[in-house]
Amino acid sequence: MQSLPIEQYDNLLAQKREKLTALLSPFNAPELDVFSSPKQHFRMRAEFRVWHDRGDLYHIMFDQETKQRYRVDNFPIASRLINHMMTTLLPLLKEQEVLTRKLFQIDYLSTLSNKIVVSLLYHKTLDAQWETAARALKVRLEKMDFDVQLIGRATKQKICLDQDFVDEVLPVNGKNYVYRQVENSFTQPNAAVNSKMLAWAIDCTKNSTGDLLELYCGNGNFSIALAQNFRKVLATEIAKPSVAAAQFNIAANGVNNLQIIRMSAEEFTQAMNGVREFNRLKGIDLKAYECNTIFVDPPRAGLDPDTVKLVQNYDRILYISCNPHTLCDNLHELSKTHRIERAALFDQFPYTDHMESGVWLVRK
Repeated sequence: MQSLPIEQYDNLLAQKREKLTALLSPFNAPELDVFSSPKQHFRMRAEFRVWHDRGDLYHIMFDQETKQRYRVDNFPIASRLINHMMTTLLPLLKEQEVLTRKLFQIDYLSTLSNKIVVSLLYHKTLDAQWETAARALKVRLEKMDFDVQLIGRATKQKICLDQDFVDEVLPVNGKNYVYRQVENSFTQPNAAVNSKMLAWAIDCTKNSTGDLLELYCGNGNFSIALAQNFRKVLATEIAKPSVAAAQFNIAANGVNNLQIIRMSAEEFTQAMNGVREFNRLKGIDLKAYECNTIFVDPPRAGLDPDTVKLVQNYDRILYISCNPHTLCDNLHELSKTHRIERAALFDQFPYTDHMESGVWLVRK
């Protein structure tokens, strides 16, 4: 990918608006709030395979339709920091055979706060010689003014040369939020649009009363920003690294009314319905929460039927979706009890068919 059809961006976004408007029309959705993306350098994560060619090596990707590989020397959808690192890193790697031998993939995770994690993935065991060379590489990159964390990965091996995370600083409504982002854990890929999503969610819930329940909270991306609008927030997340990052983010942002429970949404539904008890809920009085608002940001498959029923128990539902088709599947049931007050399109993934959307539902 050497260039982007930037001149087509506005038309492509308009097409997405039309598609999402049509999908939501059976549910009497109001006119969409539409949030655009920067036209280039918007993606904060990127992964590339590494191709070895007669002593040379370079980043490659595969065409999704033809499955043919193509060389990638620059990647205009990725952040400027990733592009700068891509062109700087490879010549330095090539100087050390121990760093290039059996290297098959490089992953990049960057931030608006100008920090980056680089993960080098290998088909070999990483030894002391590799670590010595990698530490020397990190020092050289730091002398070039990169704020970089370097990680080596192989089968059943992960070597962090300091730490496996970076701390993002995200501006929302004139306030900066700190978010620890862990390598190989989910983070919102488009930071600029993420800021707009958070601002929209804060605006939707600004006149809320009572408490908020959030399912699938990740590193606390939404719950930390939304906590200002509620008396208390109870959030669930199953992945241990994400829970640890969320606990750091709660403290870093001075949030004192947010509790994270390490459970899946399905387990929490069972606990709320009294189907079974969980040791992880010991010491947490669920009855002390008056959650009349629920926030969900489920995987592409949407909400399972039991969770849809759970969600319908709440007066207000904030639903962020990465798949408008499974959102609409859920809305067939949710619209029996709730109406859509607001709907939004967030262009997280420009130049693709992917649509991130949001609906704010209120009990009829």
